[in-house]
Amino acid sequence: MATTLSNATLTVTLTESINLNGSDQGSTNTLSIDEVNEVYKRIVTVTTNEVEILAMDTAIAGGTFDTSKVMYIRITNKDNANHAILTFKSVGNHEFAVKLDKGQSFIYNGDIANGVAATMDADSGPLTLSLADLVNITADADTTEGGTSVDLEIFVACK
Repeated sequence: MATTLSNATLTVTLTESINLNGSDQGSTNTLSIDEVNEVYKRIVTVTTNEVEILAMDTAIAGGTFDTSKVMYIRITNKDNANHAILTFKSVGNHEFAVKLDKGQSFIYNGDIANGVAATMDADSGPLTLSLADLVNITADADTTEGGTSVDLEIFVACK
């Protein structure tokens, strides 16, 4: 069976809009990613127990994306009170974490030629840059704002 799916271009537009003292200080930037033929969009509820929300490998499997084909990841915190912690792990078990506050989005761009292969590094001391493949992203909710869970919207585009 031949596919009837056509590749498409993902267009991502970031706009900052602010006027300070009568002067426009905002900007708009657009990124186009050609040949996208797979998207994944989901809202997940994460609790205070860390859970894997995305996985990457060299082959597609249930809930796992091909490392070389992931071009764009956006994670948006849909909660109105609580933040989440996103942890990104590389193939060498290096990790970095970011706080994703209520209503905010985090974008992780893949390399246009190689997806999320060789796109991250982290270390506890002075960084000697050695980019490795992104392996997975985990998330957990924080309880300091009184919540016990957060809803995260996940969007992934692949070639």
